[in-house]
Amino acid sequence: MTSGLWTAYEAAAATGGALCARGGDPDRWIAEEWAAGGVSIDTRTLKKGEMFVALKDVRDGHDFLAAAFAKGASAALVERAPDDTPEGAPLLLVPDALEGLRDLARAARLRNFGKRIAVTGSAGKTSVKEMLRCALAPSGEVHASDKSYNNHWGVPLSLARLPMRAEFSVFEIGMNHAGEITPLTRLVAPHVAIITTVAQAHLEFFGTTEKIAEAKAEIFLGLSKGGAAILPRDNEHYALLLRRAEEAGAARILTFGEDPEADFRLMDYAIDGEGGLIKASVRGAPLAYRIGAPGRHQAINSLAALAAAFAAGASIERAARALRRHRPAEGRGARRAIHLPRGGEAILVDESYNANPASMAAAIALLGAQKPERGGRRVAVLGEMLELGPDAPALHAELAPALVAAGVDRLYVAGDLMRHLWEKAPAEMRAGAASSAAGLAEAVIADLRAGDIVMIKGSNASKVSEIVRRLDDLGETGPRARAGGE
Repeated sequence: MTSGLWTAYEAAAATGGALCARGGDPDRWIAEEWAAGGVSIDTRTLKKGEMFVALKDVRDGHDFLAAAFAKGASAALVERAPDDTPEGAPLLLVPDALEGLRDLARAARLRNFGKRIAVTGSAGKTSVKEMLRCALAPSGEVHASDKSYNNHWGVPLSLARLPMRAEFSVFEIGMNHAGEITPLTRLVAPHVAIITTVAQAHLEFFGTTEKIAEAKAEIFLGLSKGGAAILPRDNEHYALLLRRAEEAGAARILTFGEDPEADFRLMDYAIDGEGGLIKASVRGAPLAYRIGAPGRHQAINSLAALAAAFAAGASIERAARALRRHRPAEGRGARRAIHLPRGGEAILVDESYNANPASMAAAIALLGAQKPERGGRRVAVLGEMLELGPDAPALHAELAPALVAAGVDRLYVAGDLMRHLWEKAPAEMRAGAASSAAGLAEAVIADLRAGDIVMIKGSNASKVSEIVRRLDDLGETGPRARAGGE
C-alpha cells in the first residue's frame, strides 16, 4: 500500500470534516497528526496504517470502529463515535460517511495527473480491467479497482485509493438500473470510457437490450474533455452506442471486434493451453500476441484493452506483450487441476462469478474448445441465470444448441429456471438436476473421472460457487490446469 496516501489535513480539506478524537487529553495527544497509507471499509481486510471509513450499508461500519483500531487503523472517517471507540482514537467527523468517501475520491482525482480509464458492459468488465492492469504496467504505474468494486461505494473507494503519482488508473463501473452509471462516471471523469458489450443482463429491470445499451452509454457522460470512447463494433447496438458517444462529446472513437470495420480487429484465434494466440489488425497494421487466458471472448476483451491502452497513450507493442501475464480471476475462468476420490486428476474451470446468456454461451464455447485427456469428458455444471424477467425460461432453453455445439458430454443443472434447459438438452447429455447447487455437489464429485474437464457457471445467487469449493476441497495438484488446445 502506498505510504502516506492521505494526511490528516489533506483528508480534512477534502471532506470538510472535523479532526477530533474521542476522549483523551488534548495536551498530551494531538489528534491531527496522522497519515493513512490506504483506505478501507472492511475490518476483515484492513491493513495496519489504513483509514477506516464507517459506511452504513448492509451493516453499520460504526459498529466496527473498535475492531478497526485494534487492527491498526491510523484513523477513521465517521459520522459519530460509539461508546466503544478507543479513547484518543483519531477521527475525521463528517455528516455522511459515504459522501465523505466521495469527497476523498474527488480530491484524489484532482491531485492525480495520470490517465483514467472506466469500463462497463454486460460481460467482461473485470477481465478487461485486469487485462489493462497488465497491459499498462510497462508504460507506467497502474492503479486499478480491487475485485469488482463497481457500485455506489466501490467506485469512490477505488478512486479514493488512487496514488497521487499513478500514471494510469482503471475503474470498473456496474449497474442494475438506469441512471446508476451517470454519477459514477462523473465522479471518475475518465479520459477513456469502454463498453465491453451489451447483452441480456438485468432484463428484469430493463425489458429490452436497447434500454440496457442506453444505460451503459451513460458512461460517456463523464468523459473528460478530449476523451475517447471504446466501442464493441460487433454488437447489435453499436449504432446507438456510437450516437451516444458522439452526443456526449467524445473526441475520439475506437472500435474493437471481428467486424471488418473494427479499428482493433480479431483476425485469427487459437487456444494454446492455458491461454490463447491472437492475430489482430490494429488500425490496419498486423499484431500477433498471446494472452494468458483461454477463450475467444477473452481475445475480444484483449482488443478492448489494447484500444484503451492506445487511447491512453501507452505503447501498443509493450501492452500486447504484457498480456501474456494476464490470468483470469477466481470465478472468471480460473483453471486448476484437482484430485479425484478414485484417483487421477480432472480440470476445473471456475466460471462461477455470475452469469447472463452471453457470458454463459461464451463459457460453454470455451469448454467446447478444450480437449479432454484420454478417456475424459466435457462436463458442464450450470446454475440458473437471474434477473432476466419474463423471458428467463426461453433464454435458459436457448442454451441447448450451444451445449451440443461444444460437445458437452455430461450436463448438471441447478435451479428451477435451469429445468427449461434440461428439458431441451439431449437425453444422453443429461446427468443430473437439482433445485439447488447444494443438491448437485455429491453427484458431480461421484461422477467425475480422470481426464474430465468440468466447467461451473451460474448467477451468484445460484450458489454454484459452493460446488467449486467442494471440488477445491478434494485437493489441488497444481496452480494451473494442464489442458491442451485442439
